[in-house]
Amino acid sequence: MTPVERVRRYLEQFPYCIEIYEFDASTRTAEMAARAVGVEVGQIAKSILFLVGEEPVMVVTSGDVKVSQSRLKQHLGAKGKVRMADAEATAAITGFPPGGVCPFALQQPVRILIDASLRRFPVVYIAAGSPHSAAPVTVEQLLTITGGEPCDLCIGTDSK
Repeated sequence: MTPVERVRRYLEQFPYCIEIYEFDASTRTAEMAARAVGVEVGQIAKSILFLVGEEPVMVVTSGDVKVSQSRLKQHLGAKGKVRMADAEATAAITGFPPGGVCPFALQQPVRILIDASLRRFPVVYIAAGSPHSAAPVTVEQLLTITGGEPCDLCIGTDSK
């Protein structure tokens, strides 16, 4: 089963009609995804994997902001080192290739944090298992589908 098919099957358990769009153009970065989908960069939801000590934590945030690692550390009450996972660790933990990391249907259990920066938009677009895919969701759907926790960890939005 392809990663996109894994995402599609995972979504079947929810009462939402979420369509996965696949593109010829790459959606590997927030900027590329925004061009392919035809929305502003902030509407692209980035799924970024961090390692807190050895524990994986994923932050899902708008494409136009940066995660504050100090806020992340404070939110988690972490005493150890917080670092962004590299591409190899991300693929091993999530089961998705770089640029296609979806925040659910993950290979391993991961704590999911959904950043407040996404709430600026009625719909955001997540990667759906490949660097040529995107799926529209509301933040409420994203919270339900991922079992994620709301948080406020980012810097760089005009609304803050």
